[in-house]
Amino acid sequence: MGLQIIIYGSPILRKKSVKITENDNAALIAENLLNTLKNEGGLGLAGPQTGILKRIFVMDTSPLAKEDSSIAKIEKAIVNPEIVNLSEKKEYYNEGCLSIPGIYEDVLRSETIDVRYYDANFNLFEERLNGIEARIFQHEFDHLEGVLFIDRLSSLRRKLLAGKLNKIKNR
Repeated sequence: MGLQIIIYGSPILRKKSVKITENDNAALIAENLLNTLKNEGGLGLAGPQTGILKRIFVMDTSPLAKEDSSIAKIEKAIVNPEIVNLSEKKEYYNEGCLSIPGIYEDVLRSETIDVRYYDANFNLFEERLNGIEARIFQHEFDHLEGVLFIDRLSSLRRKLLAGKLNKIKNR
């Protein structure tokens, strides 16, 4: 089932998500998120972006892997994630967001992260992520905290984007 994407300006995007429990049917939520992500053509989608204020997101690097054979195809659901450690080394990467259509900006994030999370069947994983996988994880994790990628831009850059953001908000 395809879910409705919540667009910038909705207060839902600024709320902090709550932990998912085994009673929440994480597998069904993950399947719906992944179907929606594939329909929209993004790399990641978090529960809050569809009005589900639960700590769950999905990642799918298929669109990038098709263009660049050096990128591994990763498709997975992340439930109740934690970022255990962020590397000091950071890098810029051009990010966009399905909830902020048409805006792409360079965002500085840690290159490598140590994470702990569950899959949709509540199997525990502890991993070190780097590259695009670390980037997507951090972006989607921010959504669970009510943070958008534009919040990570300089105040000058946000001021320059204000007109475009207002157009999105006032659709």
